[in-house]
Amino acid sequence: MTYKGKPPERCSFCGKDSRHIRKLFSGHDAYICDECVDLTYELLQDDIPTKAPLPPLKLFKPKETKAFLDQYVIGQEQAKKTLSVAVYNHYQRLFHPEAMADVELEKSNILLLGATGTGKTLLARTLARMLSVPFCITDATVLTEAGYVGEDVENILVKLYHAADYNKDRTETGIIFVDELDKLSRRSANPSITRDVSGEGVQQGLLKILEGTVSSIPPKGGRKHPEQPLVPINTSNILFICGGAFNGLEEIIMRRIGRKRLGFGVDHRALEFKDSGEIFKHVEPPDLLEYGLIPELVGRLPVITALGELSDEAMLRILTEPKNSLVKQYQKMFALEGIELEFTPEALTAVVDLARKRKTGARALRSIFEEKMLDIMYDAPSYRNVAGITITADIITADAAPIIKRAAKGKRQSA
Repeated sequence: MTYKGKPPERCSFCGKDSRHIRKLFSGHDAYICDECVDLTYELLQDDIPTKAPLPPLKLFKPKETKAFLDQYVIGQEQAKKTLSVAVYNHYQRLFHPEAMADVELEKSNILLLGATGTGKTLLARTLARMLSVPFCITDATVLTEAGYVGEDVENILVKLYHAADYNKDRTETGIIFVDELDKLSRRSANPSITRDVSGEGVQQGLLKILEGTVSSIPPKGGRKHPEQPLVPINTSNILFICGGAFNGLEEIIMRRIGRKRLGFGVDHRALEFKDSGEIFKHVEPPDLLEYGLIPELVGRLPVITALGELSDEAMLRILTEPKNSLVKQYQKMFALEGIELEFTPEALTAVVDLARKRKTGARALRSIFEEKMLDIMYDAPSYRNVAGITITADIITADAAPIIKRAAKGKRQSA
């Protein structure tokens, strides 16, 4: 077909010319019609993964919250009670916004002090599960000031935004757990000639989002770019729970209250402190300032609670009592193979003894189970005519073979 004059412009994708389409968009030596734009948009929407809608936000009374925590967290009674009250007060602000008109209710951000493996992360995660709110965990050690290699502080909000299924409103009611906060401390005794990009600078960055601000975040994370659309997130109603081991803080506290561990004039009343958790109960803001937190950040963490080191009795209860205890998890896995799994009391005691030597609290329990149960779990799916397996202390301490109970004659266990 021939044209008089210049031929009509065509869509580079479908080939239709400008006479048969509503609108044609031009680019560099190429064109695209409005129909192809609509089709491309539909294809892109189909590729976006969808998640199940988040359940509605619930508010529980402090006693209800603690009862729920008791099902998953053994011990730490004072910490659970403190968290229950703080969370209730925080979310009361969301359910009663009219109260903000005449009296401003400030956020109850929380600081958890305790050695590794005492349950700081578990407490925060269990709270989020109960409240049905988005939840994310971030490690403060990977954060740096904006412009330096590492993660910007605002990337914390990006993680929460993803956990909320890209829902802006739900993001603004979530919980963020900032672990290893103590690693951001500045120590005047160790001056540095280089810029402190992961210490005081990050504390200043955290301060902005802790106190409540509108922060524009890139939806997919990473660094901000001029051409990238940003999502404004108001952090006023996001609950921040910060945690850390704060090694060395005990000495600061004991020095303040006039007690010494070593040297002349030792006060033997210091022996009443069984572990760092009991010492942390006496912490005051000046102690945290001396440790290296900036005053503004300490002021934005009004609720401070300490987690004590776990006793042997508590470790044994952790193995058996919670809904998701390790013993129950392994028994369920073996039950799927038709095998009844049993642990003798001596075996569980041996696990606790090993965990105590590793000095990582409850975290060591799972790693010990994984090590000692590996060979048994490797063989279990191939067993035939096995009704039960008993784990004894010798398996834990000397890698002995398990006690196997054979099934009744004529019965065959499937692989």
